Amino acid sequence: MVIHSAEFVISNTEVDKCPQPNKPEYAFIGRSNVGKSSLINMLTNHKKLAKTSGKPGKTQLINHFLINGEWFLVDLPGYGYAKTSKSNRKKWGAFIEEYLLTRENLLNTFILLDSRLEPQKIDVEFMSWCGEVGLPFSMVFTKTDKLSKVALQKNLAAYKREMLKYWDEMPPHFVTSSVSAMGRDEVLGYITEINEAYNEG
Repeated sequence: MVIHSAEFVISNTEVDKCPQPNKPEYAFIGRSNVGKSSLINMLTNHKKLAKTSGKPGKTQLINHFLINGEWFLVDLPGYGYAKTSKSNRKKWGAFIEEYLLTRENLLNTFILLDSRLEPQKIDVEFMSWCGEVGLPFSMVFTKTDKLSKVALQKNLAAYKREMLKYWDEMPPHFVTSSVSAMGRDEVLGYITEINEAYNEG
């Protein structure tokens, strides 16, 4: 897939104010500071589409972007650590959950995981929840340029062992780098496949 256009549509915290659910939609979510904005910018080949920040918890809204006029990319707030009040975190959790459970055109949720770390409890719990509610998701390992190939393989193996405790097989997963654009073709190719199946159906 070649990205010809990527345009911001709307930001909000109310699911009923999201764009009409008449196009395929893909959400991106992960722990705060996992490199989500950098990944979105890399995928869309657009340096400033999503706002990057060194401060965790910068994304606080549901952000919709229209890609090639054909599908929506959705940047969701990170879960976990963020410099904000508990009541704010609870509020974010509620609208993220409502979005994930009720958005009828959401075809896949890309869950971002920091490849430098061993499996984190909060990530594993979130993926387990997705499984429990029947939410299709894929794993996207980020920041792979920041560790050696040996260390990367070790961490990926640890994730596989952890996931196979709960799953019959490893969910779809992608290894990416926002610096080298590694994984870009694979992620966009996966979206293309799902879009084609959606349009045929």
